[in-house]
Amino acid sequence: MLFELFAGLRYTRSRRRAQGRSRLVSFISLVSMLGLALGITTLIVVLSVMNGFQSELRDRTLSVVAHIEIEAYYANDNIRNWQQVADESLQHAGVAAAAPYVNEQGMLVSGNTVRGVQIRGILPAQESGVAFFDKYMQTGTLDALQPGEFGIVLGRDLARGLGAKVGSKLTLITPQGMVTPAAVIPRVRQFVVVGIFEAKVIQYDAGLALIHLADAQALFRMGDAVSGVRLRLNNPFDSQNVAVALSEVFQNLILHDWRYIHAPLFRAVALEKTMMTLFLFLIVGVAAFNVVASLTMTVQEKAADIAILRTLGARPASIMAIFIIQGSIIGVVGLVAGLIGGLSIANNLDIVIPALEAITGMKLWDKDIYLLGELPSQVLMSDVVTILSVSFLLTLIAAAYPSWRASRVKPAEALRYE
Repeated sequence: MLFELFAGLRYTRSRRRAQGRSRLVSFISLVSMLGLALGITTLIVVLSVMNGFQSELRDRTLSVVAHIEIEAYYANDNIRNWQQVADESLQHAGVAAAAPYVNEQGMLVSGNTVRGVQIRGILPAQESGVAFFDKYMQTGTLDALQPGEFGIVLGRDLARGLGAKVGSKLTLITPQGMVTPAAVIPRVRQFVVVGIFEAKVIQYDAGLALIHLADAQALFRMGDAVSGVRLRLNNPFDSQNVAVALSEVFQNLILHDWRYIHAPLFRAVALEKTMMTLFLFLIVGVAAFNVVASLTMTVQEKAADIAILRTLGARPASIMAIFIIQGSIIGVVGLVAGLIGGLSIANNLDIVIPALEAITGMKLWDKDIYLLGELPSQVLMSDVVTILSVSFLLTLIAAAYPSWRASRVKPAEALRYE
């Protein structure tokens, strides 16, 4: 193998630089290496950014949603023994906190402005253990929600759309109306804004309003019943197993874990990552198959050398190994360069992005649009290993055909005109 390695290294460098064809072969090899390096760098950076976005989205979503929601089996039913459900849920080792909630729809009116909202009745002390709205309060506090005072906490975008601030009075119109001889009259109640939160999750910032559980029960005439119980787990990624275990306890109730509730969102992110990976691998594929051109030209140029090696006793397998090694060297150099470049950029985006903005004079990252102070990046070793493995495999596949052709060179024909 030392002989094949020596010959492969020599052919990769192409020492006879005085000849134009040798220079062209060396140039194509260099282009193949640079193409592989660029493709791998792009793959590592793009996948790291998408991993960062996915992780940031998941963390922000999990900070304001329940890991498991327990509801009545039928949509129009309520849970009356919610305290018992919460206590039995907390007996499971994986459950960290439980909180009841009332979930209804309504319309908020401020002057001539009307917004449709999701109304959630909560107990502030218990809700803080399930969702961290108290950490996202811009003004006011979640504890300002007191029973009988009809206070309301709004998402930032919802408050902005209504032109509301702490102390503003809003009118809530609910679809559950009162039947009179004349018509069905919607139920109307005035609320006072006691707080505004910003979770940086558009679904909640623009469409969620929090009120006290007792006020929600009175407004929607639910008595002591609630819509369901929300659970927070010690490990949110164990939600499916915990939901299955609890479903055996609460056979007359239905349980939804956060993966099911937000499945379309996370499936869309996963699909986008998969498609982007496939598209970017095309760049690596094009660069890898440049090796075909490089090795094919090398085989044609070295036909006489191959014939001489064959006459000296080199086997076809050795000739094939020489060019496989040459293609592997091109691939390894490109992989190493791409790995260094990709990790350097992915781990220093906080420096790279401002530098590019300074050079180009363009705003590449607007935190007001993306709601993130900086471009998130998370390098996963599993992604890096996959990228390097697939790229090297593509290089070997590209090198296989020219190497096979080299092993089929017939010494007599190659030396006929030498």
